[in-house]
Amino acid sequence: MTALEQYIQTYFGVEKDDLASISASFQLITLKKGDYFVKTGRYSERLGFVQSGILREFVYLNEKEVTKWISTQGYFVVDLASFIFQQTARWNIQTLSDCELYVIDHKDYQKIGQSVPSWPVLEKLFLSKCFMVLEERILQHLSMSAEERYHWLLHFNQALFNQVPLQYLASMLGMTPETLSRLRKKRSV
Repeated sequence: MTALEQYIQTYFGVEKDDLASISASFQLITLKKGDYFVKTGRYSERLGFVQSGILREFVYLNEKEVTKWISTQGYFVVDLASFIFQQTARWNIQTLSDCELYVIDHKDYQKIGQSVPSWPVLEKLFLSKCFMVLEERILQHLSMSAEERYHWLLHFNQALFNQVPLQYLASMLGMTPETLSRLRKKRSV
């Protein structure tokens, strides 16, 4: 069973035949470090599941890059509004390392409902999970101090601190690189 199939099975409890139909709609692709999965202003025709590697979701605001999220193995990557509603993408999604992704294009995504009768319920669960993650990130930024957000990320995925440039992590945590450096130094004392 692939990591994609395990994820779908764990979070959505899909029947074996349906799981096979869904996973058959995805193709494994490889992207090199620095490649873009999605670029701002273009249409996002693909939804990806990270098999291996690291991707950064970011946007340019006031001539500054702002990182929304760092995706690692076991996460989906997509500009959801672009993929679902066929709007131009607001987010850039770029690889920070060589990556393998299971990818489904928009046409195949739309066809899943023909072979998987429970697809409307599964899709609703998937979109609900996306919103839950978004709500959790908003709550963290509104209720946690910079130090608490730093400790959360350290607990959540400590390996990122050795794999991702610190300015990207600082941006994702809503702080300056200098603040992140002070917090890291404080922790090591």
